[in-house]
Amino acid sequence: MLVGRLASLTLAHIICREELADIGHSKRLILHGKDYYTRSDNPDQRTVNALQTKVLELKKQRQAIILGHNYQRKEVQEISDFLGDSYGLSVQASKTDAKVIVFCGVDFMAESAKILNPEKTVLHPNLKAKCPMAAMVDAKSLRELKAEHPGAPVVSYVNTSAEVKAETDICCTSANAVKIVQSLPDKKIIFVPDTNLGLYVQRFVKDKEFVLWPGYCPTHMNIVKEELVKLKQQHPEAEILVHPECSPDVIDYADHAFSTEGIIRHVVSSPKTEFIIGTEENMIHRLRKEAPGKTYYAVPGATCPNMREITLEDVRDALEKLQYKIELPSDIIRKAKVPLERMIAAGR
Repeated sequence: MLVGRLASLTLAHIICREELADIGHSKRLILHGKDYYTRSDNPDQRTVNALQTKVLELKKQRQAIILGHNYQRKEVQEISDFLGDSYGLSVQASKTDAKVIVFCGVDFMAESAKILNPEKTVLHPNLKAKCPMAAMVDAKSLRELKAEHPGAPVVSYVNTSAEVKAETDICCTSANAVKIVQSLPDKKIIFVPDTNLGLYVQRFVKDKEFVLWPGYCPTHMNIVKEELVKLKQQHPEAEILVHPECSPDVIDYADHAFSTEGIIRHVVSSPKTEFIIGTEENMIHRLRKEAPGKTYYAVPGATCPNMREITLEDVRDALEKLQYKIELPSDIIRKAKVPLERMIAAGR
């Protein structure tokens, strides 16, 4: 079965590379030794202002809500009604009264919003904004793994497709993965798809056997200890905060590992004034808003090209044309809703 699982990873990389090759024009991104281009991160401010005004007008007309992930571009964050991590945005999606949900994040996030709101229109502004990690596990391979470990519950990171969630007992995010695994009475669990997050959870859950899927986040794997060491030498007073999707040696070297919302809460309450941020660099825009007056250092290469796919033009077009609606089979929605609602009920 391992061959099939590794094939899934290879396919995910092919998907990611093909999408990156299509991305645009002006900024070079180096990811795992490969050079890619991504769209400009410095759009003309007058254009940005005009687009933001148009988006807000269309949002009002459509009675829509815009949900934005912490890794979105600065200008997209600024027009989002709610910013957050996967858990927080899932909660907001489950509570909204809006008729239309525009989800500015990667594909699995928009799918989750549709699962939680099957009667609403959910728009994903750019179909190229896909999560490579989510593509590393498929429902068929997961069913085969379940057959190898009968009775073991499946804990799926929310970074998974709707079809995988439909084969899952409970979902989790990096904010509550430890809590959820600890709550299960079973002595063996299947944890998919992020090996690094599973290894992080194992640090706190010693009484269970973990069957880990060989998946990972390319962006967080691009954060390496050597870069953190250099930054620490340059900024010795800075505290190092990383995401649990990072590799174990990076987590060992860091001062703390938190979800993105956990990073924000820590920074806001910390007496420290300098921080090395070991996650996608767009997080720093949100941190500067939540905790102004503090200094943040990005890790070179901590860039998610997939999250950056969504632009203001994409959001405008999605609202104007009601395009790129998320559509899922009713049986998938019914099955996938159970583990998502269990995740939300568990809390952070």
